[in-house]
Amino acid sequence: MKLPGGGLAVGALAVAAAATAWGHVGGATGYASIAVRGNTIRYRLTLSPSSLQPEMAEEVARAGAGRPDSRDRLLNDIRDKIHLADQSGRCEPAQGFLEPPRPEVESVTLVVDFACASTVQQLAIRDDLFDVLGTDYHTLAKVESPRGVQQLAFDPAAREARVSLEGEPGTGGPGTGFFRLGVEHILTGYDHLLFLAALLLRGGRLWSLLKIITAFTIAHSITLALAVMGVVTLPPRLVESAIALSIVWVAVENLVVRGAPSRRWLVSFTFGLVHGLGFASALGPLALPPARLAWALFGFNAGVEAGQATIVVLLLPGLMWMSGKTWEPRAIRAASLAVAAVGLAWLVERLFLT
Repeated sequence: MKLPGGGLAVGALAVAAAATAWGHVGGATGYASIAVRGNTIRYRLTLSPSSLQPEMAEEVARAGAGRPDSRDRLLNDIRDKIHLADQSGRCEPAQGFLEPPRPEVESVTLVVDFACASTVQQLAIRDDLFDVLGTDYHTLAKVESPRGVQQLAFDPAAREARVSLEGEPGTGGPGTGFFRLGVEHILTGYDHLLFLAALLLRGGRLWSLLKIITAFTIAHSITLALAVMGVVTLPPRLVESAIALSIVWVAVENLVVRGAPSRRWLVSFTFGLVHGLGFASALGPLALPPARLAWALFGFNAGVEAGQATIVVLLLPGLMWMSGKTWEPRAIRAASLAVAAVGLAWLVERLFLT
């Protein structure tokens, strides 16, 4: 069966999502704390095995379980791939250690101290961890000094940053790094995209589609802010399972309800609140102070909205063209079945296999 227009686009998205249904979604993120004191710098990197590619996930898990060989390899990766320099030249890394893991937390924190030639006034940072952790990896970093805190985002296309530690730090702007991270988070987060596509697949006329998109945007922006600021906290397993459930719910609704479901914008808003909690997982562990967090949140959310708008612009013409065609019900049914199958696979994985 052919899936013309919007049905083909949603079906293709479901197939792409199926390819990652048993892996991580949206890339991996490491959280770095770079604490500057005089001529010494302590670099702390926190990694979660569940978000990494299988080989590196196993290495990180072994290190957390107390395997010295895995610990030493990861510390060597930091010494080799993280380059810090002050105004006088390169800062030299020391041996490093692994912080004692807490039983209730799966993440692992690696620490390497760097010695600089003089008191650090200008700090240059180069992050090449992508060479070992994969091209879908990102590092979110905060630079702490007696003058204050600044936030940075590194990815394969933006590996270098310079930070001035002289004078009073300004509040700064959102930065292209967090904006780019937001764009990539939504464009590689197949669960969020599949939910949005399923919503629009049977959303009705243009005005109804715009209400659905607006409701989703407002809802996930609210919970993203609340979660990152620590006002709302839910277990990641519950959030990720609820996101998978939202995909199944909307796909099944597409199959059993005749015509465009009434008040679909309300479904979009309700589940959008859940998806916002999922977005927050990218920023929350960075633990920035409020002023810096506001800028990072603004940049990240703007990137999410830009990525979302791109997908909507690509889908809407096909959906509008498909509307009213004799084959539209068959296309919607086939695409919704594919979406429901992928959503159910994610739900089972997140509830019972992770």
